[in-house]
Amino acid sequence: MIEASAATADLAALVAAAASVRANAHAPYSRFKVGAAIRAEDGRIHVGANVENAAYPQGLCAEAAAIGAMVAAGGRRIREIAVLAAGPELCTPCGGCRQRIREFAAPDAMIHICGPEGVRRSVTLGELLPLAFGPNNLPDPAKPPET
Repeated sequence: MIEASAATADLAALVAAAASVRANAHAPYSRFKVGAAIRAEDGRIHVGANVENAAYPQGLCAEAAAIGAMVAAGGRRIREIAVLAAGPELCTPCGGCRQRIREFAAPDAMIHICGPEGVRRSVTLGELLPLAFGPNNLPDPAKPPET
């Protein structure tokens, strides 16, 4: 039972971090604020909020911001991620962010899709992005190229 309560507390901390950073989102155009929190392989939590720009394609998703924070802090693997937004629909990572997450996470990494009330649904990255293209699809840079 202790393990289950620790896992529940860990998930609650991850969701709380996503909710907290969501308040800092810069979303003056869509008014759709998103917060993301990543638990890296070492247990540390890294957060990011969406940052919109008047030149719309130049915006930054919360998941991408959290990944950048993780990498800047020396992290390289995502154990799980919580994405939190308000509204009645599930706010899943966009296609680009699914691919960004795949760069740093295994197919069994958990993605928690949250609203202000907490976790709405949890899925694995493999469920969210089946048949993903990832680092394992590329040749090993340490090996000589095939001819």
